[in-house]
Amino acid sequence: MIQITNRLLSNYYNLMHEAKVNIKDKIHDIISVSLQRAISEGKLPEADYPVIKVEYPRESKFGDYSTPIALESAKLIKRSPMEIGEILKSYISENSGLISEVDLAKPGFINIFTSLEYLKNNMLEIVKIREKYGRQQKDNPVKYNIEFVSANPTGPMNVVSARAAALGDTIANLIEANGDIAEREFYINDFGNQVNLLGRSVYARIKELKGEQSDFPEDGYHGEYIKDIAQWIIKNHSEELNKLENDDVKSAYAADKAIEYNVSGQKKDLEDFKVIFKTWFRESTLHNRGEVVKALETLEKNNHIYIEDGKKVFRSTVFGDDKDRVVVRDDGRPTYLMADIAYHFDKLERGYDQLIDIWGPDHHGYISRLSGAVQALCSKENIFRVLISQQVNLIMEGETVKMSKRLGNFSTMRELIDEVGVDVSRFFFIMRSMDSHLDFDLALAKKNSSENPVFYLQYAHARICSIFKEAEKRGIKIKPEISTLENLNNNEAIVLLKLLAKFPEEISDAAMTYEPHKISTFLLRLAQSYHRFYAEQRVLSDDESKTQTNLALCDAVRITIKNGLQILGVTAPESM
Repeated sequence: MIQITNRLLSNYYNLMHEAKVNIKDKIHDIISVSLQRAISEGKLPEADYPVIKVEYPRESKFGDYSTPIALESAKLIKRSPMEIGEILKSYISENSGLISEVDLAKPGFINIFTSLEYLKNNMLEIVKIREKYGRQQKDNPVKYNIEFVSANPTGPMNVVSARAAALGDTIANLIEANGDIAEREFYINDFGNQVNLLGRSVYARIKELKGEQSDFPEDGYHGEYIKDIAQWIIKNHSEELNKLENDDVKSAYAADKAIEYNVSGQKKDLEDFKVIFKTWFRESTLHNRGEVVKALETLEKNNHIYIEDGKKVFRSTVFGDDKDRVVVRDDGRPTYLMADIAYHFDKLERGYDQLIDIWGPDHHGYISRLSGAVQALCSKENIFRVLISQQVNLIMEGETVKMSKRLGNFSTMRELIDEVGVDVSRFFFIMRSMDSHLDFDLALAKKNSSENPVFYLQYAHARICSIFKEAEKRGIKIKPEISTLENLNNNEAIVLLKLLAKFPEEISDAAMTYEPHKISTFLLRLAQSYHRFYAEQRVLSDDESKTQTNLALCDAVRITIKNGLQILGVTAPESM
């Protein structure tokens, strides 16, 4: 066990506090050092202690943070939890700069309260660093590839794709705010039968529009958008189309142009939705470059493939699948799974540390086979993660909206953006856990009142901006440095200060668990607490010290709301 002197410990605390962004991490390190001191000074025996946990108590009256380390160590070192807790409490209490009080509660929880002085200093730090607050920097960031939306290029994107877009982009924003690298990628399925069918459908409509006899494919793509594509090709590419030899070649050309048209529309819709992809990866490039064969050969070389009835089969049961999966048909054509395996092999070869895919609600059964293939290719268990974005129902006055205005079979992302706007759309998609079905209330989304959570949040930001405009009119110069503890020592201010201090923790937690709804929930709590503060505490008054203190607190709230909304891809207006 390493011996730690008090002088070295003091230096360690200083370095530790500089390095850590959030209080939870700081408290974890304080508990860790306290445990080591207790051992090195003979108060506790050496042992393989359990991992230190830092949790939030169920009620704020029990503390801001809590640890069960005393309880969890009791059987291991054959001491009572309360005795261990008392020993650790004495060491933890020495950190008066961060901690104001340490309580020991039966059966052995150590409850920790942060000091008002620390919270005040954190408030002043927020005002100083502004847009950087909540963001972390790492010396060795993890490089993520996050692939999401990846809607088929056979038509406009629907509202499920819109939800995936909001979730994926926000998760990428969280990863970046947490100090890592997130590269957004869209996979274009421009290969196979669906593309052939799209081309035949479009070409049939072209012939119809020209007044020629046409046999529309029985299982073809219907909807007005197919006619739109056909008209676009006639207007812009008739000369090239007419030079082609026969209907099959013309259908293939129509397919290429239809994909070009649809992908261009998807890009425009996504950009308007504030989602910018670094990479648009075409499935066809995998086949053209021989990447599918390369991935198959890698699996074969590592004995993950066997032949059965002329088919090549991947041993996916080894990795938890319910049965092995065919990857090459008996006629030599690769299956869709094999192309997906090759695509993820390509991602691995591009040097990413983590691969995140967001899929639609009907792909649960596909996870184990592809996860197994990724593991087979790289011999790493936790490099690949699939998140499922559940179904979206559009609701208007209690009734499900079943039909699109134009398409007759689904509602598009573009229609939704035009109907309620980007801010509301993104927030509504994010505010519920992605693994739960979402009822998107269109009537609520259109309301400009506190019932609408987006309006409620944005109004809190705008309200603070209006206070600063009024302060400027009164000639008040902003001097946050004269803020006092006395003026912050009220229930409403303390609640706000504690919430502000937890913002970096919320970002870190949401980033690590891929749960962006935690940020929207946090921001609504912060806005609610601010509105309560505003109702109870007069911000601008004749007392300069109180005014400056309250202005600093308001500014810190404004900055945090804006930073949080930016992660969600939602604007923070200065007036409403």
